[in-house]
Amino acid sequence: MKVVFFGTPPFAANVLSFLLENGVDVVAVVTKPDKPKGRSRKPVPTPVKTVAIDHDPQIPFFQPEKASSPEFADLLPPFDVDLFVVVAYGEILRQHILDMPRLGCINVHASLLPKYRGAAPIQRCIIEGEDETGISIMHMVRKMDAGDIIRVEKVSIGPNDTFGEVEQKLCDLGSKALLEVIREFEKGNTSEVPQDESLVTYAQKIELEDCEIDWNQSAEAIHNLVRGVNPYPGAWCFVTTNGEKKRVKIWSTRIVSDVSDTPGKILSCDAEGMIVSCGEGAVRILELQLEGKKSMPPGELQRGTPINFQI
Repeated sequence: MKVVFFGTPPFAANVLSFLLENGVDVVAVVTKPDKPKGRSRKPVPTPVKTVAIDHDPQIPFFQPEKASSPEFADLLPPFDVDLFVVVAYGEILRQHILDMPRLGCINVHASLLPKYRGAAPIQRCIIEGEDETGISIMHMVRKMDAGDIIRVEKVSIGPNDTFGEVEQKLCDLGSKALLEVIREFEKGNTSEVPQDESLVTYAQKIELEDCEIDWNQSAEAIHNLVRGVNPYPGAWCFVTTNGEKKRVKIWSTRIVSDVSDTPGKILSCDAEGMIVSCGEGAVRILELQLEGKKSMPPGELQRGTPINFQI
């Protein structure tokens, strides 16, 4: 079975690597264009492109600005493709692209569809305090994340699990499930179930302002935000230090439910962390990062650069 793989970020790169290692015939790879990074602004390839070239320097890969452009569509028919596999590609594909492969296009989505359709399902799921998520593999349609479901695999979310940790669980789970689904397509054994539109929720892209901590919220809500955007973009707030207003990122917290005071007030700071009061309860900050400094335990920061949170 000939497969064209569409994907861009590390999550997709890990899935592609697993498929290649297990003998899936990936005849071409489609990813986003290289982006300038760093001070030199040197173009850097996407993780998916790096994996593809490392596996086979001769593998055809395409980096269109828009995969739905007529110019790109003209490139693929010679491959006589059976299946398109799409994993976090970063673009909604138009119908003429979806109709190209003999068996259609399938997508690996990191949520239990129809919940959390959209760009940030893992982060939004954790921020909302869910204790379970999973992988949904669907047959793609023009509407975003709305296709019939071929396979669902579930995974639990621990109370302190971060976005990065849950993403890795789902990557491992999704890679294995996707390989099994591809093998089922080869045998003609797939079956599909329509999504229940009455249960649809959406996971909008995480913006910088979504990551700002509001100390008037409950300790649980703040803790979920911190772990839901770790390792990126990172939860943040403003502090005052030496008379200056600076931004601090908070990377790790725990809930402290038996204390409460004015929201944003530092109640204590020792080797076990910094306890900060919230609208309900408090959080113990285990790791933070003042702008311009490395990440460190709060006690270490307070000894050198004392801070106070701004409300």
